[in-house]
Amino acid sequence: MMRMNYFVVGTNDMDASKAFYDALFAQSELQHVSPSERMAYWIGEDFAFATATPFDAKPATVGNGTMVGFCVGDSEDVKRFFRLAIDLGGTSEGEPNQRGPRFSAYVRDLDGNKLCFSD
Repeated sequence: MMRMNYFVVGTNDMDASKAFYDALFAQSELQHVSPSERMAYWIGEDFAFATATPFDAKPATVGNGTMVGFCVGDSEDVKRFFRLAIDLGGTSEGEPNQRGPRFSAYVRDLDGNKLCFSD
């Protein structure tokens, strides 16, 4: 069986990125680990997400068509994560709504990385 190991999004401001994701994940059981100055992880059981400044020292850019999806619970949790991300400085890419079989919402983080919260 194959499982996703981890997902990394780029950042040009590690301090701002850490503050955004620390606050976004504050009510989860994820542990924040920063093994180096250029990378920060949020780790849980079968879950690993990270932000990093690019290894090649060039600016981080947004991948066109790239998106990270988080299953966050039920529709109220989707709304809560969406509002929190916006309050933290993220931008809306799609208000919470029923989309096919899932209730979901879309935001961009401070670096423009696209995130999806779904039930």
